[in-house]
Amino acid sequence: MTGLLRRWPALGLLALVAAVFSALSPAFLEPRNLVNVLVQSASLGVVATGMAFVLLTAGIDLSVGSAMFVSAALAGKLVAAGWGLGAAFAVVVGVGLAWGLGNGLAVTRLGVKPFVVTLATLYVGRGFGLWLTQTRALNLPDSLLLVGSARVAQIPLPIVVLGVVLAAAHLVLERTPFGRHLYAVGGDPEVARRAGVPVRRTLLGAYAAAGLLAALGGAVAVAQLGAVSPTFGRDREFAAIAAAVLGGVSLFGGKGRVLPGVLLGTLLLQTVENGLVIVNADPYLYPMVLASVIFVAVLLDSLQARPRRR
Repeated sequence: MTGLLRRWPALGLLALVAAVFSALSPAFLEPRNLVNVLVQSASLGVVATGMAFVLLTAGIDLSVGSAMFVSAALAGKLVAAGWGLGAAFAVVVGVGLAWGLGNGLAVTRLGVKPFVVTLATLYVGRGFGLWLTQTRALNLPDSLLLVGSARVAQIPLPIVVLGVVLAAAHLVLERTPFGRHLYAVGGDPEVARRAGVPVRRTLLGAYAAAGLLAALGGAVAVAQLGAVSPTFGRDREFAAIAAAVLGGVSLFGGKGRVLPGVLLGTLLLQTVENGLVIVNADPYLYPMVLASVIFVAVLLDSLQARPRRR
């Protein structure tokens, strides 16, 4: 048990947080609330999975929140104009993929640091989304909410989507050359290049995956909310980074897994947020508590990375 907690510290933190909130409120452990935590975790978990691909290469994508916003805003406009949900979803996927490819090309072809590239696209995307929506909320048809509340074999659709994404990402990372290349590039890009790893193509694929999954996460969130507000997707990039790092994905690259790592990190963040709501905590405390969790995540990652860097 000690070895398990040492390998997955998020598991211990999750158990501790759950114990605290269940002691403060018996309603926390009710089956309905636990299912609600899973459903609410779906969108963040999908985005965090894409973020993990980038972090494994020792990169970062600060623009995933804006990618969610732009994709959702475009889809909302199309649905409001009479397009079908399938066509709107295709646009969401296409925009997310193009977004990620744009970031990847700037990093690999222009040689711009990932932090600078994605910080720029964060602001460009947020500004474009606000212009597109005219800073007004887009209320979408009830048919979209029906999709968000649908079930597959009695399992809520958002949980099914999260499960499929996590399983697919796990297989890619563990069983494909592309997955091995991601770890190699994150460990040492120069050594990987000498070993014949296509570094540029690998980086491009990582950012494309991040953009695609950011748009998909946005679609999941929109289906649950039924509206696109001007603040949609804001700060999701930091939550996605925190979820991945809490799950053991290193900010220094070359280390981490989506299963169970990213899943545990996502559940930890969502459990904290849900628990604060259950115990009627002051809303002003939410950012402070989540910031503390993020700080712990980065601190643990830095401490674990010291021996490797030496």
